[in-house]
Parts: sequence; C-alpha cells; structure tokens
Amino acid sequence: MPDHRRFALVWAVVTYLALKYLHVIGAMVILGTGIGIAFFMLMAHRSGVPDFVARTAAVVVKADWIFTATAVAVQPVSGYLLAREIGIPLSEGWIVASLALYVVAGGFWLPVVWMQRHMRDLARMAAAEGTPLPAAYHRLFRLWFAFGVPGFGSVMVIIWLMIAKPVW
Repeated sequence: MPDHRRFALVWAVVTYLALKYLHVIGAMVILGTGIGIAFFMLMAHRSGVPDFVARTAAVVVKADWIFTATAVAVQPVSGYLLAREIGIPLSEGWIVASLALYVVAGGFWLPVVWMQRHMRDLARMAAAEGTPLPAAYHRLFRLWFAFGVPGFGSVMVIIWLMIAKPVW
C-alpha cells in the first residue's frame, strides 16, 4: 500500500475515534451532570434549610452552564461529523429519533435552568429574611422535578439509540 493511502487510512481511523470519543464523553457529561444536579437539588430541598438550598442551587446553576451547556453544544456537532465520517445518512430512523428526543430534552432543560435560578433566588431571600422556603419555591421545585423526568428520560433513550442503532 502506498504511503499516502496508508496515511489517509490512519487519518480516517484517528478522526473517527477522536469524534466518537468526543461524542461519548459529551453524552456522559450530559447524563452525569443531569443525575448529579438532580441528586444534589433533591437532597438540598429535602433539608428544607433555605441557606443550604440557595448555596446548592447556586452551584447547580453554574454546573449546568459550565458542563451541560458545553456538552449540549458539542453533541450535535460531533454527532453530525461522526455520521458524515462513517457515511451514515442523517435520515436513519434512530438518528431522526435521537434528534427529535434531543429537541424534547432541550425543551425541558431550558425551563429547568430558569427554574433553578429562581429557586436559588427565592431560597437566598428566605435565608436572608430568616424565613422558611416560600410557597413559590415549592411550586417551582415540583415543576422542576416534573420537567426533569421527560428531559432526563429523553437523554436515556437517546443513549440507548446511540448504542443499539435499531433499524426501522
């Protein structure tokens, strides 16, 4: 095999592996951050201590912007480049379903980030005033939890689709 063909083959393999690595890491970050945020917010909420809730929510908001938002931005780009690299059309059923679920997950995630910021602010206010968490906080927490189920569930299904690649 001529050197230039060998180089092209090696380059293709390295490119594929780098894209796949980036895509898998992105999925892990989205899933892991989602689980971590849900756990820490739930534990803080269960404490009922406004200052603890406020501090936890502040960290959660930062984590969502630093980790989740970055991975959310990288996933479609790395997925597109990966599909292009290996020649899978974006019209494949499992890719179409993944993209639709990605939109669903994002549609639930964006309001959740907004809710987390407002829960943080309400908890800060309660902590500063020395009062219990207000009813508005508890309403937001219930909505936050309810939005998390389909958002997180969509991510779980997307990961299954990425692994199984069912033929429809």
